[in-house]
Amino acid sequence: MTDTTTSQPDSSVVKSIIEAGIRLGLLFLLAAFSLKILSPFINLVLWATIMAVAIYPLFQWLTRKLGGRTKTAAAVFVLVSLALILVPSFIFFGGAIDESKEMTARLEAGTLTLPPPSPQVAEWPVIGEQAYELWSQASRNLQETLSVYEDQVQAVVRWGLGAIGGLGGTVLQFVLSILIAGLLLANAEAAVKGVTAVASRFFGQDARDMVVLSEKTIRSVTIGVIGIAVIQAILSLIGMAIIGVPLASLWALLVLVLAIVQLPPIIVLGPVMVYAFAAKSTTAAIFFLIYGLLVSGSDAVLKPLLLGRGVDVPMLVILLGAIGGMILSGIIGLFIGSVILALGYKLFMTWLHPAAESRV
Repeated sequence: MTDTTTSQPDSSVVKSIIEAGIRLGLLFLLAAFSLKILSPFINLVLWATIMAVAIYPLFQWLTRKLGGRTKTAAAVFVLVSLALILVPSFIFFGGAIDESKEMTARLEAGTLTLPPPSPQVAEWPVIGEQAYELWSQASRNLQETLSVYEDQVQAVVRWGLGAIGGLGGTVLQFVLSILIAGLLLANAEAAVKGVTAVASRFFGQDARDMVVLSEKTIRSVTIGVIGIAVIQAILSLIGMAIIGVPLASLWALLVLVLAIVQLPPIIVLGPVMVYAFAAKSTTAAIFFLIYGLLVSGSDAVLKPLLLGRGVDVPMLVILLGAIGGMILSGIIGLFIGSVILALGYKLFMTWLHPAAESRV
C-alpha cells in the first residue's frame, strides 16, 4: 500500500519535470531560431538604439520647438541625419572616382610625376635611406618604378577597391540605422516603457536606476568618444583639403578610426605633414604642421568637456570594445563595440559595487 502511494507522486513529479524540460527546449529552439533570423539586423538595431539614446535630449528640444509634434521631429531628425551621411559620402565616392580616373589617365599618358624627395627624408630612422632611394627613383621615372613593384601595386589597388566597397556597405548600414532610430524616437515613450519592463525582469527594484545608468553611459561614450573622433576627422579633412592633399577623405576616415580606438591622429597626420614639406610650399607645410598638431592634441581639451559630463569609463574598455567591434562587424562595429562594452562594464561594476556606483 505504501509503495503504491509513493510511486504515484514520484511518477507525477517525473512527468512534470519531463513536460517542463520539453517546454524549455521548445522555447530555447524558438528563441535560437528567432535570433538567427534577426541576426543580420542586430547591429543595425543596436546602432539605431545608441543613436536614439544619444540624440534624445536634442530630440526633446526639437519636439518642443515644433509644438510637441513627435512624428514631425522624428522626420526632421531622419532627413538631417541622412543629409549628413549621404552628402559627404557622395562627395567622397565622387572625388575618389574622379581622382582615380585622372591618375590612371595621366599614368597611361606618361604625365603623372612625383616631386623629388626632400634630403630630410634620408634622415628618417630605420627606413630613411630606402624611402629616399625609392622616392627618388619614382620621381625620375614613375612608370618604370611601378612596373618593378607591379605585384605590390596590384595588391594595394585590390585593397583600395575592397575598402571602397566596404565603405559603401557601411554607408547603407548607417542609412538603415538612421531610419530605425527615427522610428524609435517617434515612439520613444513606448520604447522606454518596454526597456524598463525588460530591465525589471533582470534587476527587480533597481530596474529604473539601471536604465538611467545605461542611458548616461551610452550618451557619455557616444558624445565623449565617438563625437570627439568625428570632430577630429572633420578638422583633419578641412586642413588637408585646404593644402590640397590627394585622397583627403580617405586619410580623414583613417583619422576617425584611430581616434575611436584611442590612438592619436598624428599617426596619419604626421606622414601628411612630411608630404606637405616635400610637395607643397613652405607656408602651406608650416600651416598644416601647426594645424595638425592642434587637431591631434584637441582631445585633451574636448574629452574633459564632453566625456566628463557623463559616466567615467576606462579608456582600455573603449579601446578593446572598438577594436573587437571592428574585427567582428567592420566600421559600424567600431562604433557599436565601444559603446556596448562600456555599457557592459558599467552594469557589471554596478552589480559588484552597487553602493559605490550609485554615487556616479
